[in-house]
Amino acid sequence: MFQVYLCLIMSKVKKQYYVVWSGKKPGIYDTWDKCKQQVDGFNMARYKGFASLEEATIALAGNPFEYISKKAATPASTISNRFVGKPEKVCLCVDAACSGNPGVLEYRGVYLPSGEAVFHRGPFPQGTTNIGEFLAIVTGLAWLKQRNLTIPLYSDSRNGIIWVKQKRINTKLARTAKNEDLFLVIEKALEWLHNNSFENKVLKWETAAWGEIPADFGRK
Repeated sequence: MFQVYLCLIMSKVKKQYYVVWSGKKPGIYDTWDKCKQQVDGFNMARYKGFASLEEATIALAGNPFEYISKKAATPASTISNRFVGKPEKVCLCVDAACSGNPGVLEYRGVYLPSGEAVFHRGPFPQGTTNIGEFLAIVTGLAWLKQRNLTIPLYSDSRNGIIWVKQKRINTKLARTAKNEDLFLVIEKALEWLHNNSFENKVLKWETAAWGEIPADFGRK
């Protein structure tokens, strides 16, 4: 059964979606090249990358300044690091991969200085991207605390970061026998958040400016 799940995972691609609020043709684009065509040379273009189509759809309908700073609306032809800075060199990066939404789920953490995958969980037969991103963050925070490391943690999921800050999840995934093991992991993660404090900053990885997060599963 594990081999079946693994084959399903390897056959799928984790996509990046780009929202263009202000550009030649506002909308959602599934590649950076398509997004770039809409913002190149467009004065005060507003755009940002998201890890899932669901996140992008919600963002497009909302206020762009909830997702980007007002300074990020610039006439630059590409996203500039001068607005978002650069990631810390010593940090933990986490990410999730889901073949479908819901679908087969896994997540991991990569220690940036060495590039080593320090934890890898899954595959779970039925999960969602947001759940995976949330669990990756919590698992990463627990890993850092066990080692008394106060370095920052990066995630490319805005929803995952929000769920961690709120110490609760907001998922429409129904609990069934198929995903019972995953929901037990979720319960343990929520329990950990309520019973532990941490000094680590949980930061958004700016994919559009920095490229894919180092913990990305690389199925492009």
